[in-house]
Order: sequence, then C-alpha cells, then structure tokens
Amino acid sequence: MTTTMQPDGLKTVGVCGAGHSGSTLLGMVLGSHSDAFYMGEGAKVRYLHDAAKPLRKRVCKICGEACPVWSKFHWDKNQPLHAQLARFTGAGVIVDTSKDERWIASRAEETRAAGGTPYLIFLTRDGRAVVNSRIRKYPERDPGEQIRQWTGKMASARALYDAFEGPKRELRYEDLASDTEAVVRDLCAWLGIEFEAAMLDFAATPHHVLGGNNGTQYLAAKAVFDNPEEAFVSLTDRTRAYYGAHSGRIELDLRWMSELSAEHAALFEALAGDINAKIKWEAA
Repeated sequence: MTTTMQPDGLKTVGVCGAGHSGSTLLGMVLGSHSDAFYMGEGAKVRYLHDAAKPLRKRVCKICGEACPVWSKFHWDKNQPLHAQLARFTGAGVIVDTSKDERWIASRAEETRAAGGTPYLIFLTRDGRAVVNSRIRKYPERDPGEQIRQWTGKMASARALYDAFEGPKRELRYEDLASDTEAVVRDLCAWLGIEFEAAMLDFAATPHHVLGGNNGTQYLAAKAVFDNPEEAFVSLTDRTRAYYGAHSGRIELDLRWMSELSAEHAALFEALAGDINAKIKWEAA
C-alpha cells in the first residue's frame, strides 16, 4: 500500500472537543472522501505493534490484527506522522480525531514543517447528551465529577481553538447529524476538496481506525462484513439494542432526552448550564 506521494499540499484535520461528541462519525464522513484517510484517534498509533498494550488499543477497530493499513504501518518518529501516513495511504487529507490538545498542537506543527496545512474543527455537542453518554458508560462514577470533567475539557479545547493559527471552525454534532449534506458540502468547500455523495453513506466505505466509538464503527462493520460478528469491534450490552437495530444511515442521536434523569439534568444545569447555553440542542 506504500506510495511515493510527497506531502506537498498535505491537509490535515484535527478535531478538538469532548469525547462522546460525534468525532468518530465526523471522521468517517470525511474519511469517505476518495482523497482522504481517517486514522481514528491518531494518538493510539504509539501503541501499534506493542504486545504489552491491550489488543483493542493497538489494532484497527474494524479489521483487527489483519488490517491492511495498521498491520503494516510503522511510525518513524523522526518524521511527521501525518505526512508519513499520507505517503503510505496515498491520501491528500489525513483526519485525526485524537482530542488531546498537546497531541493536536504537535501534529499541526509537524504538518506546517512538512509544508502542509493543518485544519482544526472544534466539535461540540449538547453537554447533556455527552454527560448522559458518560453516565451510561460509567454508571459507577460520580455524576457531578463527570459534569466537571466535561466543563474542563470544553475549556481546554476552547483555549486550543482560540490559539490555533490556521483554518479553523466550530461544528455542532447536531447540525452534522440532522442537516448532513449541507454541512458536509460546506466542510468540503472549506477544505478545498470536491464534495462526493459517497461521504453521506460513510458505512459503505472501508475504514481503518484506531480507537473511537464502537457503535459508529459497528455500523461500518455491518456494511463490510457479511457477518458483523466477524469484525473486531463489538457492541456491549448497553449499546446492543440501539446499534443492533440502527438503519446504518446518519441519524441524530437524542437518547439523552429520555435517558437523562431529572436529578442529573438539574445537577448539570447547576454546574454547567451557563457553559452549555450556546451549544444546547432544542428539539423543533
């Protein structure tokens, strides 16, 4: 799969914000473009081929150990990661949804040094949805602490975004999921690439991703494997009913509206209502 492509004109897309905000969906949509490659949470490239790390952290979440990309790619840390991956995959746009601010800043600086252009998307989602997802995943953790973690992450992401030098924009998950074609066309114009209708059917494109949301990846695996149970990614008991019955199309996930308890909603409003005011989603 190695090519001789040079990174001249390379474009990289970093995504900052809080986890559980739809970054895997965004990455797969952008990565469905014919000249783009979505690597998933790129920071996990550090774990590739390291048998001391859990398997789920060091292999493709869809293909597993047999992945045609990650089983063969070795990061030369003396070379800019995204430029090296661009040469390996032949893609002109590399999408990385690691949300660690230091990782994003370092990779952006590497891209500039390689003669490319780093782009940054600040992906937001109604904080009530994010916190509800975290409570669903980590029911044993203190809800107040989960809310404070979200506010802290939003603050650090905002600081990175404000300081970032280069093309940048804010994007709401809810807009991406409810007005997908218009949003994706706008993103393509911003990135200077042609819109492709295939981007709207992200699950139909083979993806090779590190880390990220199991549910969204499962939808992609369903389209690739005759039996999705053959994929590396799997569903947990808490997500099986939702994603098992999912159409596979891009749909706005509003489970929080029925799942978030009145007690937790009140606590969120008290601790984070002001921060959430500008990004909260109100059903029409």
